[in-house]
Amino acid sequence: MIDNTLEMVRAWHHAFGVPIADDAAIPAERAEMRLAILEEEVAELRAAVSAGNMVEVLDALCDIQYVLDGTFLEFGLHPVKAAGMAEVHASNMSKLGADGRPLLRADGKVLKGPNFRPPDLTRVLRGAK
Repeated sequence: MIDNTLEMVRAWHHAFGVPIADDAAIPAERAEMRLAILEEEVAELRAAVSAGNMVEVLDALCDIQYVLDGTFLEFGLHPVKAAGMAEVHASNMSKLGADGRPLLRADGKVLKGPNFRPPDLTRVLRGAK
């Protein structure tokens, strides 16, 4: 069994003849379809949450991950997914407040602390070439 979602979706792309790009680029002929599918899946998640249906929540989350990984593949960003995620994670961890605690908005969203640094995804993309 494959335990990496990107590799699962890669196998699906191969089996169904769905494109996998070798180089990072936004495919004009398929980008809007990819965005529409992601939006459909997020709408399904919203409906499942509203209904309190955990089976449908799980289904929607898995579908979102599947479509998201497919978009990494079609946009040629699959070689830098791990490095991009690590860079975004490091950036997100820099949001802690000066006291090492999270700064929260009233609704619970984590805010940027004084030591926040944005992710350097340009560097990550340059490393892919």
